Amino acid sequence: MNADQIRQMIETGLPGAHANVSGEDGVHFEAVVVCAAFAGKLPLARHRMVNATLGEYMGREIHALQLKTLTPQEAAA
Repeated sequence: MNADQIRQMIETGLPGAHANVSGEDGVHFEAVVVCAAFAGKLPLARHRMVNATLGEYMGREIHALQLKTLTPQEAAA
């Protein structure tokens, strides 16, 4: 599993989302995800939305994923 594969999974699972994913060791990753669907949602709900796009990979191939989730308006500020 690499950062680009994770980015593609997030962007496919959250239509209209833009993800920037990094991770040097192949199991620990950081992602900034910008998605209009996050509007009105608390951070925990946003993280669950992202984690759902990764399904069974969470806790297996992806040991840790540090997330920053923003709406387009929050990202522009």
